[in-house]
Amino acid sequence: MAKFGRLALRLSILMSWISTGASGQGTKREYDLAASLPGKVADKVLRELVQPVWQPDGSFWYRVKTGPGSKFEWVYVDPVSKSKTVVIDSDRLKSVLPRIESRTTGGNLVESIARSKDHPGAFLLKISGERFRWTPGGEKLDREEPKIEDAADAAERSAPRASLRQGPETFVTFVNSSGADAHLQWIDPEGKPKGYGHLKPGEERRQHTFGGHVWRVFDDKGNDLAWIEAEDEPTTVEIRPARPAKDAGEAKEKTSPRNGRDVTKRNGRQRRGDGGVDSHPRLRVQGQNLEFRNSEIAEWKPLTTDGIPADAYRGPFRVSPDGKKAIALRVKPPGERTVKIIESSPADQFQPKEIAFDYLKPGDEIERVWPVLVDLEAGKVIPVDHALFENPWSLDRFHWSGDSAEFYFLYNQRGHKVVRLVGVKAADGAARTVVEEKYDTFVDYPNKIWMHWTDDSKTLLWMSERSGFNHLYRVDVQAGKIEKPLTSGEFVVRKVERIDDEAQRLWFTAGGLHKGQDPYQLHLASVKFDGSEFRTLTDADGNHSTTFSPDGKTFLDRYSSVDLPPVHEMRSSETGELLAKLESADASALVSAGWTVPERFVAKGRDGVTDIYGVIYRPSHFDPAKKYPVVEEIYAGPHGAHVPKAWGLQMRQHQMAELGFVVVQIDGMGTNWRSKAFHDVAAGNLADAGFPDRKAWIRKAAETRPWMDLSRVGIYGGSAGGQNAMRALIDHHDFYQVAVADCGCHDNRMDKIWWNELWLGWPVGPQYEASSNTVHAHKMQGKLMLVVGELDRNVDPASTMQVASALVKADKDFELLVVPGAGHGSAETPYGSRRRADFLVRHLYGAEPRRAP
Repeated sequence: MAKFGRLALRLSILMSWISTGASGQGTKREYDLAASLPGKVADKVLRELVQPVWQPDGSFWYRVKTGPGSKFEWVYVDPVSKSKTVVIDSDRLKSVLPRIESRTTGGNLVESIARSKDHPGAFLLKISGERFRWTPGGEKLDREEPKIEDAADAAERSAPRASLRQGPETFVTFVNSSGADAHLQWIDPEGKPKGYGHLKPGEERRQHTFGGHVWRVFDDKGNDLAWIEAEDEPTTVEIRPARPAKDAGEAKEKTSPRNGRDVTKRNGRQRRGDGGVDSHPRLRVQGQNLEFRNSEIAEWKPLTTDGIPADAYRGPFRVSPDGKKAIALRVKPPGERTVKIIESSPADQFQPKEIAFDYLKPGDEIERVWPVLVDLEAGKVIPVDHALFENPWSLDRFHWSGDSAEFYFLYNQRGHKVVRLVGVKAADGAARTVVEEKYDTFVDYPNKIWMHWTDDSKTLLWMSERSGFNHLYRVDVQAGKIEKPLTSGEFVVRKVERIDDEAQRLWFTAGGLHKGQDPYQLHLASVKFDGSEFRTLTDADGNHSTTFSPDGKTFLDRYSSVDLPPVHEMRSSETGELLAKLESADASALVSAGWTVPERFVAKGRDGVTDIYGVIYRPSHFDPAKKYPVVEEIYAGPHGAHVPKAWGLQMRQHQMAELGFVVVQIDGMGTNWRSKAFHDVAAGNLADAGFPDRKAWIRKAAETRPWMDLSRVGIYGGSAGGQNAMRALIDHHDFYQVAVADCGCHDNRMDKIWWNELWLGWPVGPQYEASSNTVHAHKMQGKLMLVVGELDRNVDPASTMQVASALVKADKDFELLVVPGAGHGSAETPYGSRRRADFLVRHLYGAEPRRAP
């Protein structure tokens, strides 16, 4: 458990007021406390960050902060021996650095660490670009000369493949002893070669690179001389003449332990997300039409003639594996909508500037795309039946079957109630549904559409909420049906983290895996492609984030919560076995400096059944005998869940609390990552914003916290949160009395098209008016402040000005702050933040802010 665990941290909150002393609220003293908080709490958490630098064998090293200032330890972790070794600390490093020549004494940072292969128990450290050998507990650093490696020997450990790891900066010195020109290529993470020139016979080059990056060396005829994986330390590689064919063949047949595939196969097979090619020897786009030729030397001839700018043929081309068919596109461009804003006070001129940019809004004409099937042998277009994809919002993720008999694509219907994987027969263009998601509400396509093809393209792994929770499924592609679920139960799959096609296993994070824990907390699990061998790999109560080793055999597990500093462990990817405890963060100095630990709280929502989760923040000068106004920071955007779950300083909320407020954050119904029913509350109804759950939660919290004064409740938020904050005073002014709404999308017809059509649907109809603050502005009661940046390019600033106009017409009192030169989130500028704080203090305390205590 991290030092100063949950119980001790919470007790520290209750006692903090004794040492600090109670004070007035919203006075200059509280403002000074809020302003000074970031400085007071900076650099106060020890052993908090572990950023692994992985080695090819799955070991890694990291630097961890152990004390104030520049006190660190450098640690090496070996998964085989399940050991953690403190290699050196900053004090010891400083004591031995003076023994190094003066030109290196300025470098007190260890740039890389590796085990010494020639000296058991010793490590090789790179400091200021030079290598030294060091034995923990020793007395001196011994300089190590860069080793010279035979390129053929290097090839034995570096099979042809992509660069799958980026370690620290390093150098490879290539020495060309092959007797002929040697050409260099870097192989990028997608397996694509990037040329880096050539070395003449006898030439030497010191090449900058990164540990784990792969380099190909080849001769003028394209024959491989070597495949080199850069080590984390500088090395010298001698390039010699090619080995006999047998040895070279053996090197080419070796596969990478990281992905089990050589570069040729990786680049040659159809991969998920393949974007196609922009040109083809026998097919091209000319103007708005396609042209075709029978051979690479034949004359181009028109293949289509009906293309026009408003309905044109386009690439890229997706060619079938057998090369006989290709997919092109037919594209209708989007409509035009330009938003114009005024920069009143530009830095480079005296007169204002007009800024215009493209910005589609709900209901506008969108770009529409359809597939065009081309027979490359016959030189003709095969008509494709469009009945299954007549109204596309998007059409993408093209994929050919291995036998070239069928191609597939993902169709997202405008309005986002249907997402369908369509298969099209290459022989005749007949279309069929392979699998689809269809709901009366919405398909959460940005977050919950995921698919993975097996190598034979006969099986597809798919993500779906059809059970009421987000899960993974196995699809029989040929039969066009769900074969079986890979996961099931009352938990939510959040993200597929890793896939091993060879082992037929995938790893994913999910929320709600452990009963009794916060269902938003992420845990890691794995399952076979056939749904067998389901394994939960983390169990500690906290929000887990994981980093896999390059070989996938182990992972670094970091878990924490808002009241638990981070804990780091190394675990087995196969079983979840704890291999080594690494670090438990120490936050005691943070709390001593005046930072109060947030309190997690759970209460039933509007239905009296569903648990609603939130967080409570108190000021450092908290006095349980006093009463504090409650201020909610709201953001109810359905695209996510927004209450923090992992450790963090949450400075905005703490600074607001320092002014004399109890600050709360809550995820009500309509936000993401619970059940489908929980999420669907937002469908066609952004006005709801989970307010019935929020009010129930706050009231329940106040039952056992008499210092929460529910006669004084305020709310603030930005963007969607700005819309929510104002809505509180329209529909829930019986509970909320004061609101600050920054850059709000107060009428969703004024906001960006994709976000609003996803939740409110298409076509635009009465549901938009029902959720519009502008339409319902006359119902507003309470103290309202509207804030907007004149240069907001995220939410059209006219949205705020239109709701202000509606308030004026309704003869409503309110404040309007337009921040010159500010963009989206202008209430987070120093001036906007201070004005927001002043407004809440003035109206929740009934006193002028920043007054003398």
